[in-house]
Amino acid sequence: MVLFLLLVDQVIKIWVKTTMIETQMHEITSWFKIYFIENEGMAYGITLGSKLLLTVFRLVAMSAAAYYLIKLVRGRVYSFGFVACLAMIVAGGFGNIIDSVFYGEIFTSSRGEVARLVPWGEGYGTLLHGKVVDMFYFPIIRTTYPDWFPFHASEEFIFFSPIFNFADACISVGVIALLLFYPRTFSQMLDGIGKKTPKASEQ
Repeated sequence: MVLFLLLVDQVIKIWVKTTMIETQMHEITSWFKIYFIENEGMAYGITLGSKLLLTVFRLVAMSAAAYYLIKLVRGRVYSFGFVACLAMIVAGGFGNIIDSVFYGEIFTSSRGEVARLVPWGEGYGTLLHGKVVDMFYFPIIRTTYPDWFPFHASEEFIFFSPIFNFADACISVGVIALLLFYPRTFSQMLDGIGKKTPKASEQ
C-alpha cells in the first residue's frame, strides 16, 4: 500500500513538474484547479525553520514511523484498517521527502519554463534542498468579509485556500481516519511505544 501510494504521488508530481511552469493553473471547475507551486515547507506549504533541518527531521520521523509500521504488520496485532491509516501517513511523509531530497539534484528550475529531468547534480538545487511540488487547489467558496467585520473588513475570503499534493492528502486522511475510527487503538499504540507489543487478546 505504501509503495502504491508513493507511486501515485510521484507520477502526479513528475507530470506537473514536466508539463507546467510554476504558478501556471489549469481550471478543471470553478472550485477545483490544478495550480502548480513549489514550497520549502511542510504539508500545505507550512514552513518550519531551515530547509536542511526540516528535511532531516522528516527523514528521522518517517524512518521511525516506517520501522514501527513494519513491526505492527509483522506482529499482526492491529486491524487492517488501523494499519492502513498508518501506512497512508508514512506514504505521504516519504512522498514529500522524495521531493526534498532528490528533486533539486535531478530537475531544472520550474520558474519561467517547464522543468527538465537532467543528470544527477545538474538540477536547480542540492541534495536535501529540493522543493515540494504542490498542485491541488480547491477554492470552494470565494467571497468577501462584510464591512462590519472586525478583521479583514471588505477583503477577499477563500475557503479552502491551501494548495497541496497527493502526499499531503494521504497524511491528512490517515490522521483524520485514525482520530475518527480508531481513537482508543491509537491511544493504546502511543502508550505502548517503547514497550512490549500487546497481545491480540488484549486489543
